[in-house]
Amino acid sequence: MIQFGTNPIAWANDDDQTLGADIPTERILTEAGRLIGFDGIENGHRWPQDDPEALKQLLAEYGLSFISGWHSLNLLAHSVEDEKKAIQPHLDKLKHNGCRVCIVCETSNSVQGQDKPLSDRPVLDAAQMQSFAAKVEEIAQYCADQGIDLVYHHHMGTVVQSPEDIDAFMAAVGPATKLLFDAGHCYFGGGVPEKVLAKHIGRVGHFHAKNVRPSVRARVEGEGLSFMDAVRAGVFTVPGDQEGGVDFEPLLKILATHGYDRWIVIEAEQDPAVHNPLLYQTLGFHTLKRIARETGLV
Repeated sequence: MIQFGTNPIAWANDDDQTLGADIPTERILTEAGRLIGFDGIENGHRWPQDDPEALKQLLAEYGLSFISGWHSLNLLAHSVEDEKKAIQPHLDKLKHNGCRVCIVCETSNSVQGQDKPLSDRPVLDAAQMQSFAAKVEEIAQYCADQGIDLVYHHHMGTVVQSPEDIDAFMAAVGPATKLLFDAGHCYFGGGVPEKVLAKHIGRVGHFHAKNVRPSVRARVEGEGLSFMDAVRAGVFTVPGDQEGGVDFEPLLKILATHGYDRWIVIEAEQDPAVHNPLLYQTLGFHTLKRIARETGLV
């Protein structure tokens, strides 16, 4: 059964916590759950981090389920066994909250949080990708043995960014590793979202409905801006925004055709002082709901 969710970074950014610092946590939850009507919300720095039951109860007060949360992998710097130990507390939180997926991304050498141009991002050669993917698959199987699907988040500034990276990574990992398909990161990374999703739909375990403003993307690429500069400049937006370059109708058609029955999450970070989260998240939510009905997804 399709459920629609959001991410608190639309209100209070995790990487640049000055964005939305003035927005009370209660407002985030009230708008997401009671006013807009999302089914769930992903992790954020405002939620209880070390008490899974407190997290569950907090979100339930606003009619929200805990969807999942980002976990940074460091497999290019640490051993698989060390990474299993590092991910276990996160898995315990997910299991306690009834989550189906664990969102991961390799960050040991990424530039996504650094003041560096995105063009400086790391690139793995074929042999390095094979070795990395084998380690990810070990972690994925570790998660699967506990009833959680590992979904790998291709992401700007990391070793899996471009459509070619996604193809190479998915070809190298085994069956336990699933893909978190992010429409915005796919588009920003040079891919055609419809083509990339169609190619990998059989292994998609989670869907991020992120949109991109092409004019800002062009500026980011032309001026050599960092990932966080891009975020602050407004490169990302929601489905339904006329400034966005991603068409979500063909994407949801693909999901419907292949029987996708998991979360669709609007994960679109913007400066909330410039782009009101309530207005933009409402636009995205109702746009996705309408397209889902029209395509037979719900």
